[in-house]
Amino acid sequence: MKYQYRSISAFSRCLGLSLLITACCSLITAQTPAVGYTRWVNPFIGTGGHGHTFPGATMPFGMVQLSPDTRIDNWDGSSGYHYSDDIIYGFSHTHLSGTGIPDGCDILFMPTVGYPQLPRTRGNETPEKNYQSTFSHSNEKAEPGYYSVRLDKGDILAELTATSRVGFHRYTFQRKAEAAVVLDLKWRDKVLDSEFRIVDDKRIEGYRRSSSWAKNQIVYFVAEFSETFSTMSAGGNWNSSGAMKGTDMRAALHFRLGSRNKVLLKVAISHVSIEGARKNLAAELPGWDFDKVRSDAKAAWNKELSKIEVSGGTDAQTTTFYTALYHTMIQPNIFNDVDGRYKGHDGKVHQLSGYAGVSRPHVSKDPTARKNHPVRSKQRPPLLRK
Repeated sequence: MKYQYRSISAFSRCLGLSLLITACCSLITAQTPAVGYTRWVNPFIGTGGHGHTFPGATMPFGMVQLSPDTRIDNWDGSSGYHYSDDIIYGFSHTHLSGTGIPDGCDILFMPTVGYPQLPRTRGNETPEKNYQSTFSHSNEKAEPGYYSVRLDKGDILAELTATSRVGFHRYTFQRKAEAAVVLDLKWRDKVLDSEFRIVDDKRIEGYRRSSSWAKNQIVYFVAEFSETFSTMSAGGNWNSSGAMKGTDMRAALHFRLGSRNKVLLKVAISHVSIEGARKNLAAELPGWDFDKVRSDAKAAWNKELSKIEVSGGTDAQTTTFYTALYHTMIQPNIFNDVDGRYKGHDGKVHQLSGYAGVSRPHVSKDPTARKNHPVRSKQRPPLLRK
């Protein structure tokens, strides 16, 4: 059976959540929810002020957090996005949630039109201005596992969803003869090293090693497009092995769409190797059904949110409750690849045995310990122990 919290004000209910769960969570069992709990989640809550959350697409405790970036730096840009902004620079694949320090925002892609100039960074120059776009919040939508926005530049509809280890983009172009997608490996953090190579006319692979809050973090990626890119322009130099390598790397991939107007993009990441990213892509997202992935992500969130059922209070109070519950399940993140390999704190690659996921401390522990951890201890005891 499910325990229903009744006759409790939403404010008191939220403040007393950890105590109520401690007392009552033994009565909660996992079931296929009949109620659409995701309708009570507003991912934009916390993206303004000093909330430091992001509105993009992620799975419960997923390795990927695919979300728009609206700030190059700044403390209130800790999670890449701030609701007061009206410019999007692109969509990157790792984001912190609720922390007081910036990091992440790795592997940024941005749809655009034409042939953006991608010069090397010099002094106060900002190459991002050549592909950034203004946007309006009236053209944004966010729900658990899905985000969309219409970019003013080129009138491009960008949609995002995700599996645990793969970000899935869908770009709809009005000016399809000029369709392009920019990859920026220089974005935000201090880049220590980066590389990408063209595998074929639909796939690129690479990595980025950077320093910010974490001083030596590396993210490997495999990116596969649904359409063939006809040309590529890049801000950098090719080496003899057919790769572009350095600390200031950007590229624009250009498409001739013909009668089609959509470009889909799958980006798998790994903290172990490019081969790990390939395995993650093959295991979690072999096909191209964007709407199914979106539906699966929504179902996964609905299942997690259904573990606590509340009643009473206003719609606004219920939204506050379930959005807060949603935020407790964004991090800590899965850190191992589908084959069980992960990189430990010693910098060495280790192999899991008999446990489905490993998490890293992407969590703001000090201000959240009294709230998040009691919830997790009842929802997912093995996760908290690990």
